[in-house]
This record gives sequence, structure tokens and C-alpha cells, in this order.
Amino acid sequence: MRILLYGLKIRDKEEHSYLSRLVQSLEDQGFTIFYYKPYGRELTKAGIVTHSIETLDSKNDLLQQAIQMIIAPGGDGTILSAVTLVQNTAIPILGINLGRLGFLSSVEKKYIEKAVKLIKEGRYSLDPRTTLALASNIPVFQDCPYALNDFTLNKRDTSSMITVSVYVDNELMNAYWADGIIISTPTGSTGYSLSCGGPIIFPQSHTFIITPVAPHNLNVRPIVLSDDHVIKLKVSGRTDNFMCTMDSRYETITSEHEISITKADFKVNLVRLEGQSFMKTISEKLMWGLDRRN
Repeated sequence: MRILLYGLKIRDKEEHSYLSRLVQSLEDQGFTIFYYKPYGRELTKAGIVTHSIETLDSKNDLLQQAIQMIIAPGGDGTILSAVTLVQNTAIPILGINLGRLGFLSSVEKKYIEKAVKLIKEGRYSLDPRTTLALASNIPVFQDCPYALNDFTLNKRDTSSMITVSVYVDNELMNAYWADGIIISTPTGSTGYSLSCGGPIIFPQSHTFIITPVAPHNLNVRPIVLSDDHVIKLKVSGRTDNFMCTMDSRYETITSEHEISITKADFKVNLVRLEGQSFMKTISEKLMWGLDRRN
């Protein structure tokens, strides 16, 4: 199997041993390994990889080299970043959690060798996840107007609230007085939306979640709606600039922008190893059913 090892940076020396184990295990199992170019430089500089390597740094490179899977050691942010490379190629992504919580990076670092063995033996399935697509009257996120987790619109450089008018299929749903608004996929329901009081949604629910950030009105709550709707946003406030994000990427917009969010026409495939499930992942990560008194 031809795989791409994708990462962002090596955060500390504790990661060295896990990354060394990962590279060694992949080589021992006979994988053909390519490296994301900036990450390959990091691994070489750290002495984790000491031989010459083949590197890639674009979606076209993935297709030309017939990459069959991306392995992303790091955290959920690493997977979100990998999505900007993969986009609509359908190449599956396996996340190995070297961070803390990690809902998307479902493989814990102590199971690196086991995970590589399961991949080698084909004991995994693909978990297709809905993505968001963004359109705007004034272009933003032109390189990759897609998100796996969420789109957010927030105030910037001020303590004043902003007003976000939200339209569903061109009908005004609400004008939110808040610090911001989150439009989330089911995958993103365990991210920023969850920290703002949004619900946890199972991955194949075919929904969007609209979650306000610190709303002024007490009767405003997160809303779940089917993902076949078109959500449009207009923002106003006391300042001229506002911040919007697509997953971990951000840009500055103004009140002249009219943002439209729809379901993208492709899904991102996450790798689900044998024995894993969404229910098991959230139960373990959130320690549901665990009585700490015992």
C-alpha cells in the first residue's frame, strides 16, 4: 500500500519515540511511504528519518503517485489540515492521536504497531463524513472553500457584540446578538460547537448545527436542521472587520460579505479500524459511565 505520512510539526521530544515507532512499523510491514514535504523536513531534522525520502505537497501529487491512504499523527487539527490537501480525492485519512482528547484522531499512540498491522491486513472500514462548502459574493478561502468540522463567524478586536442574520433557504430564521455563530457538521459537533453548548450528533445524521457563541438572548439555543438547506449569513457590528473560519483556517471579512453555506458534493473518508465505533470513541473520550469513586 502506498501511504502518505502527513503532519504539521513535532511539538516536543516525547513525540520522537512514537514517530520513530510509526515509521519503523510502516517500513517493517512493507508500506511504500511518501512524506508531506514540510513534515518530511521536520522528521529529517529531528533525526527520526535518516534515509532519503520521497515527498509530496499538493493534491495533484497525491493523484499522480496513487496514494491509497494518509496517516496523520498529531491531533484533530492535523486531520483538519490534511482535509485541505485531500479535498475531493476520497483518499482515506487515519489519525493517530499524539495530543490530548482527539475525537477524529481515534488511534491512541500506544497502539501504533497494532494499528499499522490492522491496516496491512485490511481490517478497517471507511467512515464517510459530510463536508461544508462556502460561497461568497466577495471571494474568501479560494484555495479550499470546504470544511470538515465547521464554519464560524466571530467578532474581532472588540468587546462589542455583533449581529449575525441567519437565513435558511432565503427566509430569515434569526438575527443573533452574540460573539459569533457556528455552522457545524455532525463531525464538528464534538468541537467548538460542543464547547458552546451544542449537541453531539452522530456522523451519518445528515444535519447541520447552528450554534450561537455567547448569545445575548437567553431564549436562543442551538438548532439542528437537515443538511439539504442553504444557510446564508450577513454580519454587522460597531467595527468594520470580522473573523470567519473554515476549520483551522481564518480570514477577515466585512459587512459587505454575504456568506452561503451548503453541503459539499463530496465526503471525507476517515479510517475506522476493526473494533472501533463512534459510540465507543465518544464514551471513552468523555468518560461516560465511568464512576471515578471506584
